[in-house]
Amino acid sequence: MRISRHTGENPDASPRGLPVSAALALNGVACVRGGRTLFSGLNLQLPGGRLLRVAGANGAGKTSLLRLVCGLLSPTEGQVLWRGQPLATQREQWGRDLVYVGHAAALKDDLSPLDNLLTACTLGGQPADQVSALQALADAGLRGFERTPARRLSQGQHRRCGLARLVLARTAPLWVLDEPFNALDTAATTWLEGLIRAQLLRGGSVVLTSHQGVALDDTPHQVFNL
Repeated sequence: MRISRHTGENPDASPRGLPVSAALALNGVACVRGGRTLFSGLNLQLPGGRLLRVAGANGAGKTSLLRLVCGLLSPTEGQVLWRGQPLATQREQWGRDLVYVGHAAALKDDLSPLDNLLTACTLGGQPADQVSALQALADAGLRGFERTPARRLSQGQHRRCGLARLVLARTAPLWVLDEPFNALDTAATTWLEGLIRAQLLRGGSVVLTSHQGVALDDTPHQVFNL
């Protein structure tokens, strides 16, 4: 395991030049799945305004690490901390602070993109109104498909519908994105990169995995190799 930092900025300063402290921290974290140790002794800190890209071969444990960060898995050893406190002690607030987009779109086929988006926001503790949701879908390139059953959408449209939630998540300080660029065309990739840049400029943090090249190397970021 190796962590490298790539940034031209003071690592102890936010994009606005204000001092920041680590918001997300992993202390001595280990993960065992199916009797196999995926990783152990993992320590890292991610302050506001920084991107963490998790890299590694298939099966190395990238998705498991993201699920640990989200609190969907419990570490075999160690702790995941948010703002200095264990996740287990702040579940309600954690749900509002976090937006997780998994590698699968997880849409309900019989629901429209609009209904899927509104439902996802409500379940995530960040309810949105219909007007805002319609604008988010338009920003994602889904204008005219807002009320089409999800089963009739292409793979790329499915992906954009799931990612439209990020448009409505400007107040969530942490985004965790598993292979978010999968199935996106060039225009949608540029759109998503813009959303991530805006999140970092607000002082938010982003954790992501991606097998594709991402044009975000000029942002304050770290690369963690499993």
